[in-house]
Amino acid sequence: MDKLYTLTKTIIERLKALGADMAYCTASSGETREFNVDGGEFSLFRTLFDNSLTITAFIGGKKGSVGLNSFDEDKVEEACKNCIAAAESSTADPAWALAPDCSEKTFTKGAVTPDLNKLFDRSAELVDTIKRDFPLIVIEQMIVTHENVHSVYRNTSGAVYTKDAGYYNFDLMFSAHEGEQGSSFYSSGVICDNLDKPAIELGSIRKDLEDVQKQIYTKATEGKFVGTMLLCPGCLHDFMGSIVDKFASDTTILEGTSIWKDAIGQKVADERLTVSFAPHYENVVCGQSYTTEGFIAEDFDFIKNGNLESFVTSLYIANKTGVARAKNSGGNMVIEAGEKSLDEIIAGIEKGILVGRFSGGDPAQNGDFSGVAKNSFLIENGKITGAVSETMISGNLSEMLNNLVAISKERVADGYSVLPYAAFDGITVSGK
Repeated sequence: MDKLYTLTKTIIERLKALGADMAYCTASSGETREFNVDGGEFSLFRTLFDNSLTITAFIGGKKGSVGLNSFDEDKVEEACKNCIAAAESSTADPAWALAPDCSEKTFTKGAVTPDLNKLFDRSAELVDTIKRDFPLIVIEQMIVTHENVHSVYRNTSGAVYTKDAGYYNFDLMFSAHEGEQGSSFYSSGVICDNLDKPAIELGSIRKDLEDVQKQIYTKATEGKFVGTMLLCPGCLHDFMGSIVDKFASDTTILEGTSIWKDAIGQKVADERLTVSFAPHYENVVCGQSYTTEGFIAEDFDFIKNGNLESFVTSLYIANKTGVARAKNSGGNMVIEAGEKSLDEIIAGIEKGILVGRFSGGDPAQNGDFSGVAKNSFLIENGKITGAVSETMISGNLSEMLNNLVAISKERVADGYSVLPYAAFDGITVSGK
């Protein structure tokens, strides 16, 4: 860590000597210890090392950035000069800025020191449990790691942020097979800062295995209907990510193409929906500590009780457009739980589809979307009636938020986010 501290200090001083008005850099050194399982058997253990350096400088409102994976003195010097050259050749923009009046802070998060023996035991336990409890599941690949990253961020406003973070990661790819029949592939994973619980009880791993084992035999959806789409937590995350991208991101706010561009403080969703970006939430592991501009990351509400509270915008976009800067970069999504259990939600759906995975093109700027529902189940008269083969679904993201049917009591915490199941009406389901 001392080397990173000294390196970032040298870089900032060098950039200033080369003419930079403002600058920031991050030096990181990472160590990954990894177990691999292929075809249900342990196949590899290795330790990987990674160094990375990002440098950004501003001269007269012009920005330049470079990145490299070496701390070699000559290469760092060349990178500083290239960064200045990139800035000098860019277009001036007075909106570029850094957080003012920063200070030195140290962040320590997660499991910095790994327990490799216990990690192997939990990994072997997971493999054995899957073989015993889910005999039709084939583990195509499982990668289990401990990640440890030391980093130092420094800028010309006085920020020196030292961070030491570590976490365990279980990442599985699997399918189910019986005879010549098989399901499609599915992935499930979680990060955690301790190994107190069996891995199969973390995140949605057990539920995902149960669902995929039921997807060996599928049937095509008959005809076309407008009904209810019930999203699994991971799929809900993807849909909410598209909503942020189309309605609240840097690009759409800058270009003025967002249909929510004038909607701060206004109702954009059902009042039962509250969505936050919360790196300090209790179930989030190693959440964001600071932004690239030098602000300390804080939790914030994106949508609260159906009202749009904030765009997910950087300081640069805030300065360009006059909107408020978001208090973090938009990771670590948390959605408040609802009042009904998943079983109660399913029981209330007359006709619909439970979607485990969605594959579609980029939604239109107005929120229209269309794609294929994968790893999904048909719901009829309050019951899941079977797995469906790939089925087209379509709707509108903005309308969907206002057609909320229910949010589940159950939530899945995978270390990155904390999310429930959520059901929405007005979705077109197209079968054969």
